[in-house]
Amino acid sequence: MAEDTKAIEEAVRLHAEALAAIEDGRYDAARGCACAALALFERESGPCHPDLANVLNCLSTIYTQAAEYPDAEASARRAVEIMRQVRTQAGGSDIDRLYVQSLAALGNAVRTLGRYGEAAPVLEEAVALAESALGEEDDDLISALNALGMLCKYDGRFDKAAALYARAIRIAEMLYGPDDVSLASLWHNVGGLEHARGDYARGEAPARRSVELRERALGPDHPTVAADVAALAALIDAQGRHDEAEQMYRRTLAVFEQAFGPEHYEVAITLNNLAGVREAQGHADEAEALYRRALEMKEALLGRDHPDVAMTLNNLALLLATSGRRDAAGPLYEEALRTFTARLDPGHPKIRGCAANYAALLRDRGDHAAARAVESQHRS
Repeated sequence: MAEDTKAIEEAVRLHAEALAAIEDGRYDAARGCACAALALFERESGPCHPDLANVLNCLSTIYTQAAEYPDAEASARRAVEIMRQVRTQAGGSDIDRLYVQSLAALGNAVRTLGRYGEAAPVLEEAVALAESALGEEDDDLISALNALGMLCKYDGRFDKAAALYARAIRIAEMLYGPDDVSLASLWHNVGGLEHARGDYARGEAPARRSVELRERALGPDHPTVAADVAALAALIDAQGRHDEAEQMYRRTLAVFEQAFGPEHYEVAITLNNLAGVREAQGHADEAEALYRRALEMKEALLGRDHPDVAMTLNNLALLLATSGRRDAAGPLYEEALRTFTARLDPGHPKIRGCAANYAALLRDRGDHAAARAVESQHRS
């Protein structure tokens, strides 16, 4: 059956409208347009067409923003499968580019779900193909490098992450200049990397740069700007400037709840971080309530065995231990350690930090042999 030209034109228009809505932070509108475009392309072009993959990548982004991570993975995985089949029948830079984009979307989705080992070969393939098929000065190479850099940060390969980000920044500055908004995500991630390394003062300048670039382009109330502000707040909080960080977290929390609703992952992250601020300020009861709410939300969104859930378990356990409730803290440390050791490489800083916290608790109980066993098991 021949394609209906008007239907295809409408699908293209809807896809473009979905992309524009994503840029504006209007994710519900973006979802409606993308789903309508997908239905038209499926009807007119069949189940294995590059246009279909293109819209599926868009949907993966929308689902990620909506914290619907399994749907984000499913959309990206279908796009990758389509493009693998298309590439056996037709080549060219446009096909390779769309395949790179699909691989990056899938790698990001799998990484978000905490399956770091599975994400690595997907993102490495995206970088390698972008280099060979698109060249060393290409926007999609920047995106692939950034995606692989994020994965390396999460799985503890900090030096590799730094090198990937630096390379992406060099290319972006050469293509667009140093003041382009496209660099905001890269500077955001550089700041996040320094936070993960524990060099909080060093991370503050790149995090501020991301806020400056994005706020100039999108305004102060855009949810992506709020994410930049939240990342900066984490670095400020870690340097002991808790009152300043609290104001920033409360600002971002209001933006996230307005944009996404009260059950979104960004809300959960912010509640966890705000709990840490309130704990440092001496408000233990409020901090505990915030940690428990963040834990409930993260578990609902990610599953109990996700490393980010384990991080909040560790934080809550530390608060309970500090408050004298050691018996309640112990099982939380044990569960967090089980998740970290199952999902992260040996020697990851999160494993070492949680093990050190649990060993300190055991020593406080007088169980020095068990403390030494925990430290020995997780020393690397």
